[in-house]
Amino acid sequence: MIRRLAFVLSLVALPALAGEVTCPDLATVQQVGTCSTEQELKWGFTGYCSDNQRMYDKEDGTCLSLEHYKKIKDVSLWEAGEFQGYLHCSLPPETIKASKFKHMGAIRIGAMTRVVCTYDNGLDLTYRTKGACKVEGDKAVCAD
Repeated sequence: MIRRLAFVLSLVALPALAGEVTCPDLATVQQVGTCSTEQELKWGFTGYCSDNQRMYDKEDGTCLSLEHYKKIKDVSLWEAGEFQGYLHCSLPPETIKASKFKHMGAIRIGAMTRVVCTYDNGLDLTYRTKGACKVEGDKAVCAD
């Protein structure tokens, strides 16, 4: 009985098997956030880029102009399965859904791995996992 229990416990302690992650077809992507209104963008620009901007240490050029601010901040969250990305609101949903896959990459930052799928029109969707992932062709193999 003790041997059987030890065997069962040893199975529980085994590391998880590697899983394959593939980039989603953007025809399945869904917008889950909303795009900001013109008024909300102007309000955000005024607040974020006001005289107090020095407190935010913003040297990235976000506040050069309202138009530049919109190019950076006018985005909405989209999802396809476990992949997510903030896509620009200036692109119509039809264009986003018709964008074709270009390539996949993976980067480990601390305890998190980001698998990034890049598509036409400058679109990226990201899958995040605590497991280590290695890109092999058009898929990523991840060990959890």
